[in-house]
Amino acid sequence: MQANGTNHDRLFTIVWLGLLALTAVEVVLAYIQMFSTAGMLAILMVLSLVKAAMIMAYFMHLRFEKASLVLSLIPSVTIVIALLFVFFPDSFRALNLGVNQQ
Repeated sequence: MQANGTNHDRLFTIVWLGLLALTAVEVVLAYIQMFSTAGMLAILMVLSLVKAAMIMAYFMHLRFEKASLVLSLIPSVTIVIALLFVFFPDSFRALNLGVNQQ
């Protein structure tokens, strides 16, 4: 019984170290300005998606669940992304308002 717990502890430690390494890469990329803003944003979004997938798979234990439970998350994620796109035009409008300075 102890060996099984040790394997899970080792797995979670490896995943945690992976998340820590990805966070360190994100921080280093933020400090060195070697990419354009769009390129940096794309890289950071991909790294964030990888981190979110690792968190969901291992710390939320979705990797060990049935595929039907994992697939039930897809509609909710799609709805959240669609709602974000509903609010994007308003955020761009607010960005262009500007402040009247005297």
